[in-house]
Amino acid sequence: MKRVLTQLLNLPDVVVESSLQEGCVLILSVSKKTKSAVCPDCGKKSEHLHQNQNYLVKDLPMGDKEVILNVNRRRFKCKTCRKTFNEKLDFVGARKGYTHRYAENIVKQLISSNVSNVAENNGLTDEEVNSMLEDVAKNILPINLNNLRRLGIDEISLVKGQGKYIVVLVDIDSGKLIGLVKERTQIEIENVMKSWGEEVLERIEEVSMDMTGNYKSLIENICPSAVITVDRFHVTKMIHEELNSARIAEKKTALELNVKDREKIFDSLKGNKFTILRAENKLSDKQKEKLDTIREASPLIAMMHLLKEEFRNLFDTSKDSGTGILGLLDWLKKAEPYYQKSVKTIKRWFGEVAGYFERKTTNGVVEGINNKLKLIKRNGFGFRNFRNFEIRALLSWHYNINLAR
Repeated sequence: MKRVLTQLLNLPDVVVESSLQEGCVLILSVSKKTKSAVCPDCGKKSEHLHQNQNYLVKDLPMGDKEVILNVNRRRFKCKTCRKTFNEKLDFVGARKGYTHRYAENIVKQLISSNVSNVAENNGLTDEEVNSMLEDVAKNILPINLNNLRRLGIDEISLVKGQGKYIVVLVDIDSGKLIGLVKERTQIEIENVMKSWGEEVLERIEEVSMDMTGNYKSLIENICPSAVITVDRFHVTKMIHEELNSARIAEKKTALELNVKDREKIFDSLKGNKFTILRAENKLSDKQKEKLDTIREASPLIAMMHLLKEEFRNLFDTSKDSGTGILGLLDWLKKAEPYYQKSVKTIKRWFGEVAGYFERKTTNGVVEGINNKLKLIKRNGFGFRNFRNFEIRALLSWHYNINLAR
């Protein structure tokens, strides 16, 4: 029976000495197979048992049985340096009431739930669950950033309509989240990035960002080897917003026209934001018919839509930086009467926008990360503690939980 329970327990170098069942709780008395332990002070092995110390820890369940381990953490005396010490147990931390794999199991549940629910479902307190979260996080934090070469910076609002943003830091090459900043101020971002160390910052070759202007000077100061590239999707989003504003303005203008012209323009523009903004080659036949109606009704929207499509094609088809830059300069000249705001911004950031044609770097991977962050937030029913949210988010990308016995 002991051999079977030892196999089922599946803890390396650990044997079950005895077992006791009380209702749905299985108590297993366990100890290490080895007769000796290594002294942490002098590094010598000792077989001189000084004292037995037993305590209880929670482990993964076996079937429908809750498992409690009665662990014998033996205390040895070193014959070389004459000091006493506790043997090292790989499956449980010092002064912890649970095994490492039990904590991993709890954290895995936590990723798709919230602290209170996980605590209630497992007979734990919120404090115990948070303690396990911190313990598991120690295995991955700080994240190894030695391979970081291309950094993506973006903002995300986790609370819709409240104007509260956090900053998302992403390794573009691995597609993984590497940091969160609780406020989008330069000082907060700088503190997080400087915590990575100067060697990491000096190895960063490129940083992709939007055109808010909050990060450019910061990156130039702390990442001396990095070039800055404006993410093409943020530029496209800016153009889309200006086109949609023109659509709304055209609807309002139509109200001042005679009945026949008003209906023609107003009806064609109403509710067709998606048709105007989506890439034309991705529209259905029905949507293309709607687009033709819109272009016929509003020459202004027709021209702005054409320029929007030319901008997209420019970034999709340019094979080298020279062709791309010349094409962008030509587009800016044609678009200025129609996209005054966007053209002005692109001119101010021309070098960073044009950098895309050379390196083809985008922040597209960040969008998927942002969506996952929002899901984690919803599953957790919001987060009063930013540190808790940050750990759970980083674990989602960097911790591979293996729960096999």
